[in-house]
Amino acid sequence: MTAPAQPNSFRTANPHALATILEASQTKSIIAARDIFDIAGTKLWARDQPVSQALQRKLMDRQLRQPLESCLMAEDGVTSLTLGHAMHALLARGTPLAALLKPHAARLVAEVPHLPLHPVAQLLLTAAQASRPETFDHAVQAMALNGALMLAHGGSIAELRVAMLCGLLHDLGEMYIDPLYGEADADRALDFQSYQHLVVHPHVGSLLIAQLTNYPPSLSRAVAEHHERLDGSGYPHGLRSEQVSPQGRLLSVTEAALGVLRSRTPELARASVALRVVPGEFDLGWVGRIAEAARHQPGLVATRDPAELGARLAMMDRALQESLNAVEALAADVSSPPMLDALGLTEHLLRRLRTGWYASGLWSTGAVTAQDAPEVEAIEDELLFRLRAIQRAALLRAGDVPPEDAMRLHSLCERMVAPFA
Repeated sequence: MTAPAQPNSFRTANPHALATILEASQTKSIIAARDIFDIAGTKLWARDQPVSQALQRKLMDRQLRQPLESCLMAEDGVTSLTLGHAMHALLARGTPLAALLKPHAARLVAEVPHLPLHPVAQLLLTAAQASRPETFDHAVQAMALNGALMLAHGGSIAELRVAMLCGLLHDLGEMYIDPLYGEADADRALDFQSYQHLVVHPHVGSLLIAQLTNYPPSLSRAVAEHHERLDGSGYPHGLRSEQVSPQGRLLSVTEAALGVLRSRTPELARASVALRVVPGEFDLGWVGRIAEAARHQPGLVATRDPAELGARLAMMDRALQESLNAVEALAADVSSPPMLDALGLTEHLLRRLRTGWYASGLWSTGAVTAQDAPEVEAIEDELLFRLRAIQRAALLRAGDVPPEDAMRLHSLCERMVAPFA
C-alpha cells in the first residue's frame, strides 16, 4: 500500500485528542518519534522527549509541519498481544454476544496477530485504553462482532481482516470531539445539541485513517459509513442503498447491535428487533445472522402492563399520522430550498417508520396479550427511538434557514416527540 499524500486536515492539534493523549501519558510512555516543528520551522519538541502539559502549551494555535499524531509514539502501548488478551477476555465473559462469537472464537483469536497496527492507530488506541476504557472495550467488541459476522458470511481472509480492523478503528473520530458528547453513554438518548457534535465523528475518523495511515480505502470508507442507514436516515451524509459500501453495511449493523447491547436492556433479542423494526434500514444479509443467534437466546421480558402498551401504541399511531399531516402542511407553506429538503427527508423517514409500524402488526387496535407484550414493547421502544432520530435528522438537514422557518421546523419536531416525553 502506498503512503497517502501529505494531508492538511490535521496540521493543528485537536484539543480533545491531545487532552486524551496527555491523560494517557500519565500511565503510558508516549514520546515524540521525531522532532516536532511548526509550519514556520520553529522546533517545538525534541525527538524522544516524553509528552507533557508543556507540549500542550507550545502547540496552542500553532500550525504544524507534520500532524501531531504522526510525530508521537506509544512505546508501551496497545499491541497485537494486548488485543489478543482483550479478545480472550471478551470471549470468556458471559455477554449477550457469546452466541455470535463463540462459534468463531478460534478463528478470531488466530487472526488478531495478523492485524496491522499502524503507529497512528496504535497511538490512539493506547490513549483510548488508558483514558477511555469503555471506548476501547467497545472497539474490541466491534472488532470481534464484525469479524464473527464476516466469518459466518464466508468472507475471505482479506475481507475478514479488513472487517476486524473496521470494528477496531471505527470510533477513533470520537477522540476529536468533546467527551461530553461521546456516544458510548449518550447515543440512544441523544439531544440535538449532542447530536450536532457527535455527527461529525465518522467523517473525522475516516479522514484520520485516509490521511494519516496506509490502510486500504475500503476501511476509511466503512468508518465514514458506520452510522449510515440504507433508507437515508443515518448520518453524517444520509446515504441510501447502494451508496453504502459492503464493509460499511456490515459495520453499521455491528454498531447498531452494540448500541442496543450497551443500553439498559442489553438483550440479543432486543438487538434483533432493533435491526428489523423498520424495513430497509439495514442489509438483511448481515441482520439475519444476528436474528438467527437471537432465536436461541432467552426471550424478551416486558416491563409494562399490556394495557399500558396498548394505550401507548394508540398514542404513537396518532402521533405518526399527525406528524405526517403537519409535515405536508408546512411543506405547502414554505419556499426555502433547505427547508423543503429537510421536510422532504422528514416525510420520507416518517413514511418508512409507518411501513415498519404496519409490518409489525402494531396498527391493530386489538388488545395486547401478555404473550405478545415483550416483543410489542421492544418494537414500540425502537419505533420511538427512530422517531427521535428523525427529529434530529430533520434539524441537521435544514442547517441555517431563515429564523421564522427554523422556529416552525423546531416546533414541528418538538410536536413529533412531545407525546412521549
